[in-house]
Amino acid sequence: MADIILRPSTKFILVGFLAVCLIILAALIVYTSLMRPLEQPPWLPAVSLLLLYFPLRSWITQRTIKATISGDKLRVETGFFSKSTRIIQLAKIQDVRVNQTLFQRIFGVGDVAIETAGEASRLILPHFDSPNVLAEEILAASSHHGNP
Repeated sequence: MADIILRPSTKFILVGFLAVCLIILAALIVYTSLMRPLEQPPWLPAVSLLLLYFPLRSWITQRTIKATISGDKLRVETGFFSKSTRIIQLAKIQDVRVNQTLFQRIFGVGDVAIETAGEASRLILPHFDSPNVLAEEILAASSHHGNP
């Protein structure tokens, strides 16, 4: 079986980038039509550019999460400069749950919670596309590798 690589959805981040771009455009229009004739410095467009920080930070956070189903293991890597890796044997997965808020349901995104036996028994994969399909794939792989 080939490795299955999973990454979180960027749908919400794209909506955030679009909203910030609309705010920047509105700030430019307000500046050029109202403030520029009064010889005001271009502080409004410059300040609105700072709003790009929020979707950019979310995008970087989303890109630092990667889950891989490889053989009989689920490997979850998080982090940008320093990495944290959690490897779960598929045979030890006891339960897979999908949690979706209203907005996640609208966009077809959700959080997948994986329960295993042991101390650190819950692993949450946030903002994945088609979370029900993903949960079914994980359970199918789990049952294929020893779980009834």
